[in-house]
Amino acid sequence: MARTPFIAGNWKMNTTKATAVALARAVAGGSTSGVEIGVEIGVAPPFDYLDAVSQALAGSNVKLGAQDVYFENDGAFTGEISLSMLKDLCVSFVLTGHSERRHVLHESPALIAKKAKAVLDAGLTLVHCVGEKLDERDANKTLGVVKAQLDEIVALPADLGKLVIAYEPVWAIGTGRTATDAQAQEVHAFIRGYWATKFGKPAADAVRIQYGGSVKPDNAKGLLAQPDIDGALVGGAALKADGFLSIAAAAV
Repeated sequence: MARTPFIAGNWKMNTTKATAVALARAVAGGSTSGVEIGVEIGVAPPFDYLDAVSQALAGSNVKLGAQDVYFENDGAFTGEISLSMLKDLCVSFVLTGHSERRHVLHESPALIAKKAKAVLDAGLTLVHCVGEKLDERDANKTLGVVKAQLDEIVALPADLGKLVIAYEPVWAIGTGRTATDAQAQEVHAFIRGYWATKFGKPAADAVRIQYGGSVKPDNAKGLLAQPDIDGALVGGAALKADGFLSIAAAAV
């Protein structure tokens, strides 16, 4: 079945308010040029600038995302951000399980699963990130690691139109190294096959699976041409509008 590619920019802990607004406006302006027809585009700025970026994107077709969320809706959770707060700012998608949350900030699988459930329960699109570290790939543990991370969300009540899985090999994030087209496709095919064993082929065919990990304009076309790669979760290259939009154009 046809799946609409989803190109999302994860700005991480970058930009100022002024540069975030300028970047959002540039992406919004380029996304309405007609070159990305049939491609969904989104950006996930730092929490501080969600409101300003939301206003900058108003009237455009660019979706607003959040890089993280807490699973409780309100309460005494100092420093956390709730789904109701994100919805108030017109956020439509949320990342969970990003490698930096797992391996730098040491979030547990149980916490990630709670966050993912909260996102889906709130009716927002979940972008659930999976991927192996270099030592795990070298030990031929890639598929086992990815399966365990998919298990975090397999019991959730998934609206398949609200579920995106992002495969991001940790060894390729911000390193300049990228999985080959064949390496990426192998894992994407495994993810789709895993989903088919749990929910059947039609459900698996409906799930969009992004690739992330040093995606750039010069390698995007080959990656996005693979049959099971349905978009990209872009890091550093998302901080320049022209490059990010050229990645989106490669998905057409």
